[in-house]
Amino acid sequence: MDDDGDQDNVIEEDFYTFLNVPRNATAEEINNAYRRQSRLYHPDKHVDPVLKREAETLFTRTKKAYEVLSDAHQRAIYDSLGTRGLETEGWEIVQRAKTPQEIREEYERLAREREERRLQQRTNPKGNVTVNINATDIFNRYDDEYDDISDRIFPTIEVSGMSFSQSIEAPLTLRDTVTMSGQLGTQNGTGTGSVNVSARRLISSKGWLELDVGAGNGPMLSLKGFRTLTKRLFCNGATILQFTAHGIRPGLVGTLAMQLDKHAVGYLTYRAGIQSAMSTMIVRDTSMSHTSFTMQFGMVHSYISLSYTYKMEERQLKLRGCVKAGTFGAFLEYGAEKKVSQHSSLSASVSVGVPTGVILKIKLSRASQTYSFPIHLCEEVVPAPVFYATVVPLITWTVIKKLIIDPVVREQKERDKEKQKELNKTRMLEKQREAKSAIDLMKATFSRIRSEEEAKRGLVITKALYGRFVYPQERAPRDDDNGPRDEVIDVTIPLQCLVKDSKLVLHNASKSQLPGFYDPCVGEDKQLLLQYLFHAQTHECIIKDAEPLRIPKQSHRVNTT
Repeated sequence: MDDDGDQDNVIEEDFYTFLNVPRNATAEEINNAYRRQSRLYHPDKHVDPVLKREAETLFTRTKKAYEVLSDAHQRAIYDSLGTRGLETEGWEIVQRAKTPQEIREEYERLAREREERRLQQRTNPKGNVTVNINATDIFNRYDDEYDDISDRIFPTIEVSGMSFSQSIEAPLTLRDTVTMSGQLGTQNGTGTGSVNVSARRLISSKGWLELDVGAGNGPMLSLKGFRTLTKRLFCNGATILQFTAHGIRPGLVGTLAMQLDKHAVGYLTYRAGIQSAMSTMIVRDTSMSHTSFTMQFGMVHSYISLSYTYKMEERQLKLRGCVKAGTFGAFLEYGAEKKVSQHSSLSASVSVGVPTGVILKIKLSRASQTYSFPIHLCEEVVPAPVFYATVVPLITWTVIKKLIIDPVVREQKERDKEKQKELNKTRMLEKQREAKSAIDLMKATFSRIRSEEEAKRGLVITKALYGRFVYPQERAPRDDDNGPRDEVIDVTIPLQCLVKDSKLVLHNASKSQLPGFYDPCVGEDKQLLLQYLFHAQTHECIIKDAEPLRIPKQSHRVNTT
């Protein structure tokens, strides 16, 4: 289990909400909120030993919130990084005049130092498995005079090739990384394999150097480098020496890239020696789409290609299309990629071309592992395999999604909720006890404020519930509702104590951090139901957890006639 990941799920202390001030509150607003709340929780105001202990706890928390928000240095740290930033060691050496951006950069420096100490324990394994399947017998049976196809019930489907690749990283320091990789493959009975070891050194924030040593089809040695030239211009290059039985084959690769605008980058690449060629590519990437245009002229192979991807972020879906034509033929490819879980995605595409024919490509990515299945359906471009390669994956996906993926995802979400509740269990019990203690301490103040408001026919909170309601959301529940209510707490007293001059203001933050509140249903959507009197008239409203509130409001008035 990743401790950092668990800590991210732990409830973060919100000092602003606890004092009920906005995040852009002035020093005067913070002082007024502190004075008001400290009077409520000051231990000297309580004689009962139990209430006195409870008051000490809440007064300490009030004082802590005030100390952080009233100190510009600590407030900048808290605003940028939360309570975790305040707990980070090393802030004593940071100048108090630094801006929030400089503070964040300092925090990142301290975090890098911690990361370097943990780096030795980490690797970044990546793997790829490709299984080539020959299914051309389905649509175009091979007529062999020595093979009586009338006796065959099912078409022949065979694995024509497989390849496996794996790599791991061994970080030595934040600047030095060693990567080891290997590859094995077989195609139509012929096997190949290679092993590589590379060492990369980060020279500066603008460049790195990498030395590769490999063995496969003879020993191989290469030196690679990357350099940022200006804000918009960068380059990389590599020199390659491949040792074969016929001698040494040198190679040279160089790329010059330029940022054309905010979303577009242009590349110019030159290859000499091994597969000599020159190519240019323009890539445009936005939040909605990804477009790539490539043109290559080479001694062996020349081509032109255009690809486009449409991103549907809300549905976690990508639609892709690509067309490519060159000296070896042409093809059209279209498909889609769907994110099925946090770490998994599934994609399917259909390639139609000459002389490749029709190929269905299925790829499953799980974390850093990729499994690819190119299925060769037909050696010629005919309608039947194109139709089935398009329709069958869609039908199969729909069935699998409904019967397998959706139930698994729902179950995973429930497990995540339970895990989050378990992680926060101790914290929630503490918050629940703290909320009860706060309400006990508020009772005298509650009676005083309520009496004052009733006397002047001001704002009187008659009912306030916070949590998850089980009822139609288009209306608020009433006392005569027979429907069940699940995980709701009464917050009438805390809200009445926040009333000042016949007004109640709550800011856009989770209400669970308010004094006298706690989260009764971690991970669920919560709401706040309010019924109140103003000028002896009944009012009612319901708001979402993080929604701001300012009452009284004319639109909340309930017509009793």
